[in-house]
Amino acid sequence: MTRFSVVVPVHRVQGYLRACLDSVLTQSFADLELIVVDDASPDACAAIAGEYAERDPRVQLVRLPARAGAGPARNIGADRATGAYLLFLDGDDLLLPGALEAVDAALTAADDQAGPDVVLCAHDRVDWWENVRPGGDDLTGDPLAATPAAWNRVFRRGFWQEQRLAFSSGAYEDVVPVVTATLRAGERTAVVERPCVRWRERRAGSFSKTPGRAHFALVGRYEQLLAAAGPEDRARLLPHAAVHLLAVLDDPGRIKDGDRRDFFRAAARLHQQYAPVGTTPRTPEEKALATASFAAHESLRKAETRRLRLTRQLTRQKKKLRARAMRAAYRADLRRPLDPHLAVYGAYWNRGVSCNPAAIHAKARELAPHVRGVWVVSSRNKHRVPPGVEYVIEGSRRYWQTMATATYLVNNSSFPGGFTKRPGQVYLQTHHGTPLKTMGLDQRRYPAGTHGISFQKVLDHTDQWDFSLSSNPHSTEIWERVYPSVAYQALEAGYPRNDVYFTAGEDEVARVRAQLGVEDGRTVLLYAPTHRDYQKGFLPRLDLRRFADALGPSYVVLVRAHYFYGADAGLEAHPQLVDVTGHARVEELCLAADALVTDYSSLMFDYACLDRPIVTYAPDWQAYRLARGTYFDLLSGRPGETPGAVATTEDELAALFKDGGWDTPEATALRAAFRERFCPYDDGRAAERVVRRLFLSGASGAQEPSRTS
Repeated sequence: MTRFSVVVPVHRVQGYLRACLDSVLTQSFADLELIVVDDASPDACAAIAGEYAERDPRVQLVRLPARAGAGPARNIGADRATGAYLLFLDGDDLLLPGALEAVDAALTAADDQAGPDVVLCAHDRVDWWENVRPGGDDLTGDPLAATPAAWNRVFRRGFWQEQRLAFSSGAYEDVVPVVTATLRAGERTAVVERPCVRWRERRAGSFSKTPGRAHFALVGRYEQLLAAAGPEDRARLLPHAAVHLLAVLDDPGRIKDGDRRDFFRAAARLHQQYAPVGTTPRTPEEKALATASFAAHESLRKAETRRLRLTRQLTRQKKKLRARAMRAAYRADLRRPLDPHLAVYGAYWNRGVSCNPAAIHAKARELAPHVRGVWVVSSRNKHRVPPGVEYVIEGSRRYWQTMATATYLVNNSSFPGGFTKRPGQVYLQTHHGTPLKTMGLDQRRYPAGTHGISFQKVLDHTDQWDFSLSSNPHSTEIWERVYPSVAYQALEAGYPRNDVYFTAGEDEVARVRAQLGVEDGRTVLLYAPTHRDYQKGFLPRLDLRRFADALGPSYVVLVRAHYFYGADAGLEAHPQLVDVTGHARVEELCLAADALVTDYSSLMFDYACLDRPIVTYAPDWQAYRLARGTYFDLLSGRPGETPGAVATTEDELAALFKDGGWDTPEATALRAAFRERFCPYDDGRAAERVVRRLFLSGASGAQEPSRTS
């Protein structure tokens, strides 16, 4: 029997549907069926779902002749389901990576052999600006406190049928069956505390954003539930019903001002009718319902509004006063003499100690021990600082003191807060990759990648640089054009972070593999895709579980999500998949890997130093080029542009490794040309050259880089 049946009713969601369906079909746990119910949608929903049904046998399209509504459409999908467990997902929502794996683990871990009847899942929310925030449910207490929605629970299908559960027609169609199932499941309920679903808040057009008396239906839903409940369940449910009803009442997107009194009275009548005799209201809000006092509720609401406003005002005032004091102290620090033996380092917008600045810092400790190095990190990343490394927290008093008095500034991105660069300070911009995608001023032509970017600030920042580090002539040319300034000079020394590829021996490779738990004799692939400006969160375009299964047990796949997407890739247990997103040093992962599988990540340019196979997996190359822009055609097959074998589908990628296409003489020749173009200065001594130029004024011993061949 199929493990999961995912039912998706669709109506007027054509703009979101592909992402929704992809989020289900790319789950690492692939034992599923996807039932899309076209609720007579007038747009392209049916055509889109039909495309998916044609190419994936797990997809079934059910077309309704007339509009039935979300509830009946879900019921029709549930009747078609054959899986052991039922999930309901809206057509504009997403099933997050690893969600089904997490649910399956919760089911497997249950003491009862039959498994839980209901699995309650955490969720997050995304608005129309693509800002993601936690869903807000506390799953540690009574499951009835969680949002009563179809999409945040998984139901055992047998239980669903035994209890004769079904969604209603009309508004709030999921409240009755979801709450009923939660009550009847009792202790046979499991919880997955990691977010499994991303619920989309639409700007307009959705029921939750349309105020009107249709929302009075929620009172009727709870009346139906309370009337059918026994005394114990009624006492348990009533406080949660009160919370939900009052939340809808106070949402101007649902209840108009002129309808507020009527809605409150309806909710109060319900509460008074079903409240057990002698019950004491738990909160002032519940007391207002129990006494049917709309005036009391309004007073409480206004008092809460005043409290929140005052809290915000006090918080803003405290921030202003603190910032004013900090600026005054910083101005005083700017009059202090520079410390000729102080260098401040930063990397990846204060995420920790890494990349080129880390390699320079390490070499400076060896060759220029008189220069004290201090790192800038954010408060949430201070745990990433290795023992023995001095650091300051961005925005703190010590941060501003350090920025005001350090002679040397080294960063691969930018320092926070808009510091003032003083005469005598030397700023080295190391960058953090060879540019394939457009950068700097070139991004102006591609709006998808410019959200939040001030190009004037980019230019102001560029004018602070004294040196711009380059690892190849291609980078030198690009940096000069996209970061135009007469203030800096190119430092063509190679990338210090790549030195380890020339200095590490077999013992170092063995140590890293052992640390990652890789057994001897297995072929290690590093899968490291880049981020997309048009995508929030890590949604791999590769079914990793299916890919690993196709490769067989002789392979191990290290999966590293881009650092923009957090500390993990959301993977669940699989003997051939290792989530290495949180690993501190990507250079160690490259050393451990026999081959790199990537899309458009600049990691490919660094990995070429190792002269090991690079496979480009580019299923969305044209979309990426249109959205972000690139400096050359990675898939052209021309020497110096394509680093090796290329795949554009999952099946092609798996076939490359099964038939040996990933490491052929043709791929080797392409890699050699790619390496010659992009790694000419990397020879294991880049950090030394930089340290001698920056801290030792070009002291003897620093040699010009030899071209790597």
